[in-house]
Amino acid sequence: MSRERARRIALAPAQENIEKIKKVVEEGNYYGAQQMYKSIGARYISSDRYSEALDFLQSGACIQLENGQVTCGAELAVLFVETLVKGKFPYDDDTLDRIKKIYKKFPRISVPQHLDLADDDDMQQLSEALAAAKTRAEGCSSFLKAAIKWSIEFGAHRNGPPEIHDMLADYIYSESPESDMAKVSYHFVRGKNPKKFASALVNFMGKCYPGEDDLAVARAVLMYLALGNLRDANVLMDEMKKQVQVREVGERCFASFQYVETALQVKYRQRTFFNELLDEVAEKFYGVQRRNAMPGMFGDIFKMISGE
Repeated sequence: MSRERARRIALAPAQENIEKIKKVVEEGNYYGAQQMYKSIGARYISSDRYSEALDFLQSGACIQLENGQVTCGAELAVLFVETLVKGKFPYDDDTLDRIKKIYKKFPRISVPQHLDLADDDDMQQLSEALAAAKTRAEGCSSFLKAAIKWSIEFGAHRNGPPEIHDMLADYIYSESPESDMAKVSYHFVRGKNPKKFASALVNFMGKCYPGEDDLAVARAVLMYLALGNLRDANVLMDEMKKQVQVREVGERCFASFQYVETALQVKYRQRTFFNELLDEVAEKFYGVQRRNAMPGMFGDIFKMISGE
Protein backbone atom coordinates (compact mmCIF):
# COMPACT_ATOMS: atom_id res chain seq x y z
CA MET A 1 0.00 0.00 0.00
CA SER A 2 1.41 3.40 -0.98
CA ARG A 3 2.11 6.06 1.63
CA GLU A 4 -0.40 8.42 -0.03
CA ARG A 5 -3.15 5.78 0.08
CA ALA A 6 -2.37 5.07 3.73
CA ARG A 7 -2.72 8.77 4.53
CA ARG A 8 -6.09 8.94 2.79
CA ILE A 9 -7.39 5.97 4.74
CA ALA A 10 -6.05 7.25 8.08
CA LEU A 11 -7.83 10.60 7.72
CA ALA A 12 -11.32 10.38 9.19
CA PRO A 13 -14.39 11.77 7.37
CA ALA A 14 -14.86 15.51 7.76
CA GLN A 15 -18.01 15.29 9.87
CA GLU A 16 -16.25 13.10 12.42
CA ASN A 17 -13.46 15.63 12.84
CA ILE A 18 -15.96 18.51 12.91
CA GLU A 19 -17.70 16.98 15.93
CA LYS A 20 -14.40 16.18 17.60
CA ILE A 21 -13.00 19.71 17.39
CA LYS A 22 -16.32 21.33 18.23
CA LYS A 23 -15.99 19.79 21.69
CA VAL A 24 -12.52 21.33 22.03
CA VAL A 25 -14.00 24.75 21.24
CA GLU A 26 -16.83 24.25 23.72
CA GLU A 27 -14.21 23.56 26.39
CA GLY A 28 -12.77 27.01 25.69
CA ASN A 29 -9.55 25.80 24.10
CA TYR A 30 -9.81 28.08 21.07
CA TYR A 31 -6.11 28.12 20.28
CA GLY A 32 -5.82 24.33 20.40
CA ALA A 33 -8.90 23.99 18.21
CA GLN A 34 -7.46 26.46 15.71
CA GLN A 35 -4.27 24.45 15.32
CA MET A 36 -6.33 21.31 14.76
CA TYR A 37 -8.52 23.03 12.16
CA LYS A 38 -5.47 24.21 10.25
CA SER A 39 -3.48 20.97 10.40
CA ILE A 40 -6.36 18.61 9.62
CA GLY A 41 -7.66 20.95 6.92
CA ALA A 42 -4.23 20.89 5.29
CA ARG A 43 -4.30 17.09 5.33
CA TYR A 44 -7.64 16.99 3.52
CA ILE A 45 -6.23 19.35 0.90
CA SER A 46 -2.99 17.40 0.44
CA SER A 47 -5.10 14.26 -0.02
CA ASP A 48 -7.16 16.02 -2.73
CA ARG A 49 -10.28 15.72 -0.57
CA TYR A 50 -11.26 19.30 -1.33
CA SER A 51 -14.99 18.99 -0.71
CA GLU A 52 -14.36 17.63 2.77
CA ALA A 53 -11.79 20.35 3.37
CA LEU A 54 -14.41 22.97 2.50
CA ASP A 55 -16.98 21.44 4.85
CA PHE A 56 -14.40 21.23 7.61
CA LEU A 57 -13.04 24.77 7.23
CA GLN A 58 -16.49 26.33 6.84
CA SER A 59 -17.59 24.66 10.06
CA GLY A 60 -14.45 25.79 11.84
CA ALA A 61 -14.80 29.40 10.69
CA CYS A 62 -18.43 29.56 11.78
CA ILE A 63 -17.81 27.93 15.17
CA GLN A 64 -14.89 30.20 16.00
CA LEU A 65 -16.81 33.31 14.94
CA GLU A 66 -19.86 32.24 16.95
CA ASN A 67 -17.60 32.13 19.99
CA GLY A 68 -16.21 35.60 19.35
CA GLN A 69 -12.85 34.37 18.07
CA VAL A 70 -12.72 36.77 15.14
CA THR A 71 -9.05 36.39 14.27
CA CYS A 72 -9.30 32.59 14.27
CA GLY A 73 -12.57 32.58 12.37
CA ALA A 74 -11.32 35.02 9.75
CA GLU A 75 -8.17 32.94 9.23
CA LEU A 76 -10.23 29.81 8.60
CA ALA A 77 -12.59 31.76 6.34
CA VAL A 78 -9.65 32.82 4.17
CA LEU A 79 -8.40 29.21 4.13
CA PHE A 80 -11.88 28.20 2.93
CA VAL A 81 -11.51 30.53 -0.07
CA GLU A 82 -7.95 29.37 -0.73
CA THR A 83 -9.30 25.82 -0.87
CA LEU A 84 -11.85 26.91 -3.47
CA VAL A 85 -8.92 28.12 -5.56
CA LYS A 86 -6.79 25.01 -5.03
CA GLY A 87 -9.71 22.74 -5.84
CA LYS A 88 -10.63 24.90 -8.85
CA PHE A 89 -14.24 25.14 -7.76
CA PRO A 90 -16.33 27.20 -10.20
CA TYR A 91 -18.35 30.15 -9.00
CA ASP A 92 -22.00 29.21 -8.46
CA ASP A 93 -24.97 30.04 -6.23
CA ASP A 94 -24.29 27.19 -3.81
CA THR A 95 -20.78 28.39 -3.06
CA LEU A 96 -22.03 31.97 -2.80
CA ASP A 97 -24.50 30.78 -0.16
CA ARG A 98 -21.65 29.17 1.78
CA ILE A 99 -19.74 32.46 1.70
CA LYS A 100 -22.84 34.28 2.94
CA LYS A 101 -23.21 31.83 5.83
CA ILE A 102 -19.66 32.49 7.00
CA TYR A 103 -20.11 36.25 6.54
CA LYS A 104 -23.23 36.30 8.71
CA LYS A 105 -21.24 34.81 11.58
CA PHE A 106 -18.91 37.82 11.77
CA PRO A 107 -20.05 39.69 14.89
CA ARG A 108 -21.48 43.19 14.85
CA ILE A 109 -20.77 45.01 18.10
CA SER A 110 -21.51 48.68 18.71
CA VAL A 111 -18.73 50.86 20.07
CA PRO A 112 -19.65 52.08 23.59
CA GLN A 113 -21.36 55.48 23.63
CA HIS A 114 -21.60 58.30 26.19
CA LEU A 115 -18.29 57.50 27.83
CA ASP A 116 -16.44 59.93 30.07
CA LEU A 117 -13.23 60.62 28.15
CA ALA A 118 -11.66 62.01 31.30
CA ASP A 119 -12.11 58.68 33.05
CA ASP A 120 -9.22 56.24 32.62
CA ASP A 121 -11.45 53.16 32.75
CA ASP A 122 -13.80 54.56 30.11
CA MET A 123 -10.87 55.49 27.88
CA GLN A 124 -9.47 51.99 28.24
CA GLN A 125 -12.86 50.52 27.37
CA LEU A 126 -13.13 52.74 24.29
CA SER A 127 -9.60 51.91 23.16
CA GLU A 128 -10.26 48.18 23.43
CA ALA A 129 -13.58 48.51 21.60
CA LEU A 130 -11.98 50.41 18.72
CA ALA A 131 -9.18 47.86 18.43
CA ALA A 132 -11.71 45.03 18.36
CA ALA A 133 -13.76 46.83 15.71
CA LYS A 134 -10.66 47.26 13.55
CA THR A 135 -9.88 43.55 13.90
CA ARG A 136 -13.41 42.60 12.86
CA ALA A 137 -13.38 44.90 9.84
CA GLU A 138 -9.96 43.75 8.67
CA GLY A 139 -10.77 40.07 9.16
CA CYS A 140 -14.06 40.22 7.29
CA SER A 141 -12.50 42.36 4.54
CA SER A 142 -9.68 39.87 3.99
CA PHE A 143 -12.19 37.03 3.65
CA LEU A 144 -14.56 38.81 1.27
CA LYS A 145 -11.79 40.31 -0.88
CA ALA A 146 -10.32 36.84 -1.29
CA ALA A 147 -13.80 35.58 -2.23
CA ILE A 148 -14.18 38.30 -4.86
CA LYS A 149 -10.77 37.44 -6.34
CA TRP A 150 -11.64 33.73 -6.47
CA SER A 151 -15.04 34.38 -8.05
CA ILE A 152 -13.58 36.53 -10.83
CA GLU A 153 -11.03 33.85 -11.65
CA PHE A 154 -13.59 31.05 -11.68
CA GLY A 155 -16.59 32.31 -13.58
CA ALA A 156 -18.25 35.32 -11.95
CA HIS A 157 -18.71 38.77 -13.50
CA ARG A 158 -15.45 40.58 -14.22
CA ASN A 159 -16.15 42.95 -11.32
CA GLY A 160 -17.06 40.12 -8.97
CA PRO A 161 -20.48 39.13 -7.58
CA PRO A 162 -22.54 42.18 -6.55
CA GLU A 163 -23.77 40.27 -3.49
CA ILE A 164 -20.24 40.00 -2.09
CA HIS A 165 -19.50 43.65 -2.85
CA ASP A 166 -22.65 44.63 -0.94
CA MET A 167 -21.64 42.50 2.03
CA LEU A 168 -18.16 43.98 2.09
CA ALA A 169 -19.35 47.58 1.74
CA ASP A 170 -21.93 47.17 4.49
CA TYR A 171 -19.52 45.54 6.94
CA ILE A 172 -16.72 48.04 6.33
CA TYR A 173 -19.09 50.95 6.88
CA SER A 174 -20.90 49.56 9.92
CA GLU A 175 -17.95 48.00 11.75
CA SER A 176 -14.82 49.95 10.84
CA PRO A 177 -13.89 52.55 13.48
CA GLU A 178 -12.94 54.95 10.67
CA SER A 179 -15.46 55.62 7.91
CA ASP A 180 -13.51 55.28 4.66
CA MET A 181 -16.27 56.26 2.23
CA ALA A 182 -13.97 55.83 -0.77
CA LYS A 183 -13.63 52.10 -0.03
CA VAL A 184 -17.28 51.79 0.94
CA SER A 185 -18.37 53.49 -2.29
CA TYR A 186 -16.07 51.34 -4.41
CA HIS A 187 -17.88 48.21 -3.30
CA PHE A 188 -21.42 49.60 -3.10
CA VAL A 189 -21.34 50.78 -6.73
CA ARG A 190 -20.33 47.26 -7.74
CA GLY A 191 -23.19 45.84 -5.71
CA LYS A 192 -26.88 45.91 -6.44
CA ASN A 193 -28.36 47.75 -3.49
CA PRO A 194 -28.25 51.51 -4.18
CA LYS A 195 -30.92 52.15 -1.54
CA LYS A 196 -28.72 50.71 1.18
CA PHE A 197 -25.85 52.76 -0.21
CA ALA A 198 -28.08 55.83 0.08
CA SER A 199 -28.75 55.05 3.74
CA ALA A 200 -25.02 54.77 4.41
CA LEU A 201 -24.35 58.09 2.68
CA VAL A 202 -27.11 59.92 4.56
CA ASN A 203 -25.81 58.51 7.83
CA PHE A 204 -22.28 59.59 6.91
CA MET A 205 -23.45 63.10 6.06
CA GLY A 206 -24.85 63.48 9.54
CA LYS A 207 -21.47 62.97 11.19
CA CYS A 208 -18.76 63.94 8.68
CA TYR A 209 -16.65 67.09 8.57
CA PRO A 210 -17.92 70.08 6.55
CA GLY A 211 -17.27 69.59 2.85
CA GLU A 212 -16.93 65.81 3.04
CA ASP A 213 -20.65 65.30 2.42
CA ASP A 214 -20.59 66.99 -1.00
CA LEU A 215 -17.53 65.01 -2.00
CA ALA A 216 -19.05 61.69 -0.89
CA VAL A 217 -22.26 62.23 -2.85
CA ALA A 218 -20.51 63.46 -5.99
CA ARG A 219 -18.05 60.58 -5.88
CA ALA A 220 -20.84 58.02 -5.50
CA VAL A 221 -22.74 59.33 -8.52
CA LEU A 222 -19.65 59.63 -10.69
CA MET A 223 -18.52 56.11 -9.78
CA TYR A 224 -21.87 54.74 -10.90
CA LEU A 225 -21.66 56.70 -14.15
CA ALA A 226 -18.09 55.54 -14.76
CA LEU A 227 -19.45 51.99 -14.70
CA GLY A 228 -22.21 52.98 -17.11
CA ASN A 229 -24.84 52.45 -14.43
CA LEU A 230 -27.14 55.44 -14.85
CA ARG A 231 -30.11 53.57 -13.38
CA ASP A 232 -28.59 53.01 -9.95
CA ALA A 233 -27.17 56.54 -9.91
CA ASN A 234 -30.74 57.82 -10.26
CA VAL A 235 -32.05 55.38 -7.64
CA LEU A 236 -29.32 56.53 -5.25
CA MET A 237 -30.21 60.21 -5.67
CA ASP A 238 -33.95 59.64 -5.38
CA GLU A 239 -33.55 57.56 -2.23
CA MET A 240 -31.17 60.05 -0.64
CA LYS A 241 -33.58 62.91 -1.26
CA LYS A 242 -36.36 60.95 0.43
CA GLN A 243 -34.24 60.09 3.43
CA VAL A 244 -32.81 63.58 3.82
CA GLN A 245 -36.27 65.11 3.75
CA VAL A 246 -37.53 62.64 6.32
CA ARG A 247 -34.55 62.98 8.63
CA GLU A 248 -34.16 66.74 8.11
CA VAL A 249 -30.41 66.73 7.84
CA GLY A 250 -30.39 70.39 6.80
CA GLU A 251 -30.38 72.84 3.94
CA ARG A 252 -26.62 72.71 3.37
CA CYS A 253 -26.59 68.96 2.88
CA PHE A 254 -29.64 69.07 0.67
CA ALA A 255 -27.98 71.70 -1.52
CA SER A 256 -25.27 69.17 -2.39
CA PHE A 257 -27.98 66.81 -3.62
CA GLN A 258 -29.43 69.47 -5.85
CA TYR A 259 -26.01 70.28 -7.29
CA VAL A 260 -25.19 66.67 -8.18
CA GLU A 261 -28.74 65.98 -9.31
CA THR A 262 -28.51 68.83 -11.81
CA ALA A 263 -25.37 67.31 -13.32
CA LEU A 264 -27.05 63.92 -13.40
CA GLN A 265 -30.13 65.30 -15.13
CA VAL A 266 -27.97 67.00 -17.76
CA LYS A 267 -26.19 63.72 -18.50
CA TYR A 268 -29.53 61.91 -18.65
CA ARG A 269 -31.00 64.49 -21.04
CA GLN A 270 -27.92 64.25 -23.25
CA ARG A 271 -28.22 60.49 -23.38
CA THR A 272 -31.94 60.73 -24.20
CA PHE A 273 -31.26 63.35 -26.85
CA PHE A 274 -28.65 61.21 -28.63
CA ASN A 275 -30.91 58.17 -28.47
CA GLU A 276 -33.66 60.20 -30.11
CA LEU A 277 -31.29 61.41 -32.81
CA LEU A 278 -30.20 57.85 -33.57
CA ASP A 279 -33.83 56.73 -33.74
CA GLU A 280 -34.67 59.54 -36.13
CA VAL A 281 -31.73 58.80 -38.44
CA ALA A 282 -32.54 55.09 -38.45
CA GLU A 283 -36.12 55.85 -39.48
CA LYS A 284 -35.22 58.36 -42.19
CA PHE A 285 -32.40 56.44 -43.83
CA TYR A 286 -33.06 52.78 -43.04
CA GLY A 287 -36.80 52.58 -42.55
CA VAL A 288 -36.48 51.44 -38.93
CA GLN A 289 -39.56 52.30 -36.89
CA ARG A 290 -38.73 54.75 -34.13
CA ARG A 291 -39.20 53.55 -30.56
CA ASN A 292 -40.85 56.86 -29.65
CA ALA A 293 -41.58 60.16 -31.30
CA MET A 294 -39.16 63.04 -30.82
CA PRO A 295 -40.85 65.92 -29.05
CA GLY A 296 -39.78 69.52 -28.89
CA MET A 297 -37.43 71.64 -30.92
CA PHE A 298 -35.30 68.90 -32.47
CA GLY A 299 -38.36 67.03 -33.64
CA ASP A 300 -39.61 70.19 -35.36
CA ILE A 301 -36.22 70.75 -37.01
CA PHE A 302 -36.21 67.24 -38.46
CA LYS A 303 -39.75 67.75 -39.75
CA MET A 304 -38.70 70.94 -41.55
CA ILE A 305 -35.65 69.27 -43.07
CA SER A 306 -37.68 66.31 -44.32
CA GLY A 307 -40.45 68.55 -45.67
CA GLU A 308 -43.15 67.09 -43.43
